[in-house]
Amino acid sequence: MTATSSPRPSAAPIILPHEPHAATVAEFGLLGAHVGPSEVDSPWVPFGDSASIRHLAFDVRAGAVANILAVRGGGRIGTHRHRGAVSAITLEGRWGYYEYDWIAEPGSFVYERPGAAHTLYSDEGMKAMFWIQGPLEFFDDAGQLTDTFDVFWFIEHYVTYCRAQGLPINRDLFL
Repeated sequence: MTATSSPRPSAAPIILPHEPHAATVAEFGLLGAHVGPSEVDSPWVPFGDSASIRHLAFDVRAGAVANILAVRGGGRIGTHRHRGAVSAITLEGRWGYYEYDWIAEPGSFVYERPGAAHTLYSDEGMKAMFWIQGPLEFFDDAGQLTDTFDVFWFIEHYVTYCRAQGLPINRDLFL
């Protein structure tokens, strides 16, 4: 059966392959999680004047985060440098970086290498899902370092907002 096959009939049993380390996996492995589309699972947290972040996962062991960035109308995210690889898939709208000559549209995949520095903008608004490995360093217009956002910054961003709004912390976001 392939990923494009139709769903199995309800009467057909699924037989999982033998796992030689089943006891160890059961004792020490992490269960997968599902983060649904509802803001109950993960709210949109304001990020600057024209953006919001919907946090999807925090992996403190790998220093990685997954989130959806939304920019409303025209807006930009400050100049930043990546200290790890970043990948993104565009969900809505159009966006790019002032420093590059491409524009991402729905369905576009973007890969950003460690050490890359750029300034994200969107003239019409956008949503993109990002998988960020390692910290982001933010700079002012004079090229001076102003902030470093690592996995703990993203956790604090989410947790502080939830607590201020009286929202529950979704433990499924933590890997």
